[in-house]
Amino acid sequence: MPLYEYKGKTVGGRPVQGERKAKNKAELERYLRANKILPTQVTKKASQINIKIGGRVKKVEISRFTRQFATMIGAGLPMVQCLEILANQLESAEFRNIATKVKEDVQSGSTLSEALSKHKKVFDELYVNMVEAGEMGGALDTILVRLATYREKADGLARKVKGALVYPIVVAIVAGGVTFAMLTYIVPVFAKMFSGMGAELPGPTKTVMSISNFLQANSIPIFIGMAALIIGFNFALRYPEVRL
Repeated sequence: MPLYEYKGKTVGGRPVQGERKAKNKAELERYLRANKILPTQVTKKASQINIKIGGRVKKVEISRFTRQFATMIGAGLPMVQCLEILANQLESAEFRNIATKVKEDVQSGSTLSEALSKHKKVFDELYVNMVEAGEMGGALDTILVRLATYREKADGLARKVKGALVYPIVVAIVAGGVTFAMLTYIVPVFAKMFSGMGAELPGPTKTVMSISNFLQANSIPIFIGMAALIIGFNFALRYPEVRL
């Protein structure tokens, strides 16, 4: 189904906006009116090709969820209704399931912080504690706005750091590949040349040749070890405390 962006007002006149999938514009407008939202603008989002690897919830999705949740709570919508709307418009299947479970827990009598605490891989301890403080102080909308702002700034900083690390990582990989190729293919040629001449080789040259011989004899275990390291690193990134 296509994805629509909408803007509207609640019965009390407060503005609200968000996204939701629907068969057509008329169906979305009926849904909004049924939930006591008067739509003022409904536009269809351009189709995008999304290539997703794995079921990990992205940080940007959590930030967007928090921002929209804060807007809806601030507009006076019931919490269960907010969670239902947000769950239906989430693109990530895993995040959609989590939001649905949170809604069901809240609907059955749990507090929002209790429901969120069951999904620690998505909502960390800081997130849950701040929501709990907002519930106790009666300022949940304010806390959610602060959480959204904090997460958006943190995500922006993380993207800048990752972008700054790309160049040195690429240079290191290229340099390592060139060095490995020289030690395993070029140095052996010179080694045969020097051995045929019968000349005494200096210490540094002998060291380089020893490294070359080691790499040639253990190239397969080295590649297996590097592959295992990369796979282990990617697996570790599934945990929020490891990701940047």
